[in-house]
Formats: sequence, structure tokens, C-alpha cells
Amino acid sequence: MTGAKRKKNSVVWRKINSFHCADIKQWCLRRLPILEWAPCYNLKENLIPDTVSGIMLAVQQVTQGLAFAILSSVHPVFGLYGSLFPAIIYAIFGMGRHVATGTFALTSLISANAVERLVPQASQNFTTYSNSGVLGLSDFEMQRIGVAAAVSFLGGIIQIAMFVLQLGSATFLLTEPVISAMTTGAATHVVTSQVKYLLGMKMPYISGPLGFFYIYAYVFENIKSVQLEALLLSLLSIVVLVLVKELNEQFKRKIKVVLPVDLVLIIAASFACYCANMEYTYGLDVVGHIPDGIPSPRAPPMNILSEVVTEAFGVALVGYVASLALAQGSAKKFKYSVDDNQEFLAHGLSNVIPSFFFCIPSAAAMGRTAGLYSTGSKTQVACLISCILVLIVIYAVGPLLYWLPMCVLASVIVVGLKGMLIQFRDLKKYWNVDKIDWGIWVSTYIFTICFAANVGLLFGVVCTIAVVIVRFPRAKTLSLKNMKELEYKVKTEVEGENLQQVKFISINNPLVFLNAKKFHADLMNTIQKDNANNQPPDDINKCEQNMLLNLTSNGTCNGETPQPYPNEKCSVILDCTGLTFFDYTGVSTLVQAYTDCKSQNVDFLLANCTASLKKAVQYCGHLESDKHIFFESVSAAIGAIHLNKNLSKCSDHSEV
Repeated sequence: MTGAKRKKNSVVWRKINSFHCADIKQWCLRRLPILEWAPCYNLKENLIPDTVSGIMLAVQQVTQGLAFAILSSVHPVFGLYGSLFPAIIYAIFGMGRHVATGTFALTSLISANAVERLVPQASQNFTTYSNSGVLGLSDFEMQRIGVAAAVSFLGGIIQIAMFVLQLGSATFLLTEPVISAMTTGAATHVVTSQVKYLLGMKMPYISGPLGFFYIYAYVFENIKSVQLEALLLSLLSIVVLVLVKELNEQFKRKIKVVLPVDLVLIIAASFACYCANMEYTYGLDVVGHIPDGIPSPRAPPMNILSEVVTEAFGVALVGYVASLALAQGSAKKFKYSVDDNQEFLAHGLSNVIPSFFFCIPSAAAMGRTAGLYSTGSKTQVACLISCILVLIVIYAVGPLLYWLPMCVLASVIVVGLKGMLIQFRDLKKYWNVDKIDWGIWVSTYIFTICFAANVGLLFGVVCTIAVVIVRFPRAKTLSLKNMKELEYKVKTEVEGENLQQVKFISINNPLVFLNAKKFHADLMNTIQKDNANNQPPDDINKCEQNMLLNLTSNGTCNGETPQPYPNEKCSVILDCTGLTFFDYTGVSTLVQAYTDCKSQNVDFLLANCTASLKKAVQYCGHLESDKHIFFESVSAAIGAIHLNKNLSKCSDHSEV
């Protein structure tokens, strides 16, 4: 009896151990995405494009690292550190395969508020060389990076706390118009902060409410102090950057490697400044001494955390929102998924850990991510390769950048923000799709430039929620019928050789940002369930009630799944009678559903559409040539299906 009991206990213990091991393995794969894609990495197919992308990304990381460090009011060398450590951390914990994390203009601008407030500008400048601090930097510079590192540390802690609280599910409140307006407004702030370098003016640091307007007021009041040499060099740099990048974009399909114009311009400008001695001859500001090497890690000053709470929240929210938008965009483009909560963890650790290595706050940047797209990057290996090259710059090339003119670096920043600034073009799109979203965009942008990016973001979210609260009660709802899921088969005249499956789906609620994501998931699950011919019955015999979708047929749902038919093609008719109002996110979801169905060889038809919905879908999805997807009624859509089938049959007979 005792032996049997021991044997039973050992079996139970083995099951417990095996459960824990499997659970731990699953947790590691979920929280360390690198363990999922790294073992499956295809060296033959991916290494060359990742290497090319990594080289081009390293050029951007170095130039933007120097520029955004100055934007953050710290020494440029700390921008190089910020281009190295966050990229490594995100490659391990992040899920965006085409997201390049590093220094970021918006987070740098936010942290600069804390730096200038706690360590005001003194007589020191970037050309001052002192042996009294770490890496030969002055105590003044070390105090400044201490404040920036504290903002990064606390911002990362906030992001990790949001991960623990699983607040990633609340990101649906961050609609596309709000994110677009916030990033455009913040980019406008960044351009404004570079005006003093572009014009070669000496200007005190100006921030706070309406600081945007005070800066331009100061510029016009002191217009006579503009340095002509800096202005001409800035204009020349901007023209060269824009022209070459446009040519790269036009001929990217014909050339395998684009010209790294940022790197070429920096080398040429530094060489010209050195040869002509522009620092002393014309009085141009230059970057100055950049020490080589990486100092020993040091904890950020914890005694000032309470004084940088406002900036830390701004870094946490703005950095995460901008990065998540890029991660979701790349996931949508390359057909993979991104976990919103995991991104909180990845970016939180990318801020906390590098803060011990004198790094400024980090996030993903649109320009770097677009660069990975254009150069054919496949995985985060491209970012890791760029880190190796950045490390070489830190130890070998950094001191050679002493003569880089500040006006050229400011030009690189301004041109690098082109992707954000051209989002002004979205206004036409929002006006044609939903004028309320247009109003939210404009008001969010105004609040952002008048106050700050985090204020504009919160204002946009509040406006979006308020609009939905006002619009939902006014929506005309249909009497909901308790319809059951069933199959509707339309047999063709060919004797069972080909069957066409038609599924009717009615929308009984407004389609807005609150329910758009769930609508798309439920719609795709419904379609895929019927197309999964090889799935076991246990996986597809469940009838789920959806508050957004009602499915109509001529049978009942008793847990019985109809048998799949060979060579079966599915058609989806979406009855939009109950879609009483929509926003841009809802229309984008309809367009995405149409695109997904088309890629799966599923006909996607819209019935009972209002004129405004039809116009919005056509404009948002560029579907002017696909007008045959819109029908006045469900019966008209069914007739079109029969007609297309008969035409296909006649075509087949004619070929025979």
C-alpha cells in the first residue's frame, strides 16, 4: 500500500513539474520574443538584407543620436549611448520586427524641459573640455545627463507598471487621428526648437505654455542677429537632403543600396568646417569634443525623481504611443501580430536599463522604421548589426565629429521629421471620411503646439471619448433579432462540381474605434472557420453570439458543423443597414476586412450602404475602381453573385 502510494505521489509530482516546465517555457516565449524567432532565423535568405538594413540604420542612429541628444540639452555623446543600449533591449523583448528603437525627438524634447529646469544653462558649452568628470566631461554635463537619465528611468518604471496592470488593452482609445495630430504637433515643436541653430542665433531656452509662439516672437524681434553663413549652410543642407532622399525614394526599386546622404553630408560638412576653420573664421557653432568609450554604469540620481514626474509621464505616454503605432503598422504591413502589453514591457525595459548607462529617453522613430522598410529588413537582426556599428563609432569615430556644424545637424533633424510633418495631408482624408475626426485632429494639434505633446494626447483622448458618448445614444438602432448561425449554400448548375458559400452578416451597431478591432477579429474568425476544411469538427462546431454581427441562414445551430465541400468559394455579404454612424477607424476596419478577404479569395460585398459610408470607404481604401462591391440591397448582392457565376460558367464553356 505504501509503495503504491509513493508511486502515485511520484506520478503527481512529475505531472506538477512537467506543468511548471511547460508553463515557464510558454511564459518565456511570450515575454522573450527573441526566443521564438531567433532559432528559426534563415541565414541564407535574411542575413544579407538585414546586414544592408543594419548598415543604413547605423547611419541614422548615429546622426539622430547626436542631434536628439542636443535636443535633450545634454552632451552629444550620450545620444550615441542612447542609440546603442535601447536597441539591444528592444530586440530581446520587443515584438515589432521592423521597429528601430533609440533616441527619439519627442521624448528628447520632453526630457529637455526637466534638464533646463533643474540644471539651467551656464557658461559651459559643448566645446568645453574638462578632466574633472567622467570621460573628461564637466560636472555640469554630468548633472544634466543625470536629470535626463532620471526621466528615462522613471518613465520606464511607469511603462512597466502599465504592463503589470495590463493597460495595453486600453490602447484602443488612442485613435489614428489623435496619434497623427499629436505626433505632427510634436514634430512642429521640434522644428521650432531647431530654429536657433538653423539661423545661427543665440537664444535663451524657452518652454512652457505658448512657448511655441514666444520662440518665433523672439526670432522676429532679433532678426538682425541671424548669422548669414549658418543660414546659407542650413538651406544648402536641407535642399541636398530633401533632393537626394526624394531621388532615393523614386529609384529605390532600380538600385539595391540607397545613398546614405545623412552620412555623406555630415562627413563633407565636418571636413569643410575643418579646412576652412569655420568655427573661428565665421563663428559657427560646432558639436565639439566627443569622448570615446563607454563609462561604467551608474544609477540615476534617485533624489530628483519626484521633481521629474511630469516629464516622466510624458515620456512614458508619448514614447509608447508613437512606438506602438509604428509596431502595429509594421505588423499590419508584414502580416504578424503585436501584443500591446508586451510592448509596454519592452519599451519600459528599454528606458530603465539604459538609464544606468547615461542614456536619454528612448522610443521608436518613424524615419528609422521607414528606413528598415525601404532597405528590405527582415528581423531585429538588422538593429543588432547597427548596434555593432554604433559601438565602433563610439570607440573609434566619435572624436572625428568635433567639427560638425550645429546648423547641419539641425538640418538633419528637420528633414528627418518629414514623415511626421507631411501628416498634414491626412486632413483631407479625415474631412472626406468623418468631419468629426477632422475636428479632433485640428483641436489636438492646436493643443499640442500651444502646450505640450502629452497635453495634446490627453486632450485628444478625452475629446474622442466625449464624442462617442454623445453620438452613441443618438444612434438609430435596429430591433435586434435573435438570429442563429447557419450555412447558406448556393448550388450552381454544374452538378456538385463547384459550390459557392454565401454568408450574410448584419451590423447592428455603430462602427467606431471602440468596437472596430473586435468587429474585424470576429468577422475574420467567422470567415476562416468556414474556410478551414481541414480543421477537426471539435474546433469549428461552436456557435458564438456576437453583439456586432448577426449571421443568417436556412438552418439551426445545434453544434453540428456542415461538411466542407471541395473547390468551395466563399462570399460574404455585409448588411450595413444597422451601421448608423462610423468614424475613420471604423471605415479603415471595413477596408482592411475587404483587403483580407480579397487575399483569401473571398468575395466581400456591402449591401444597404448609405451614400456617406460608400464615399468614405471608396476614399479611404482607394476603391473607386471596385464599385461592384456596393449594392442597394442583399437581394441585389445575391443576384450579382449568380450573374458572376453564370459569366464564369460561360467563359469556361467558351474556352472548351
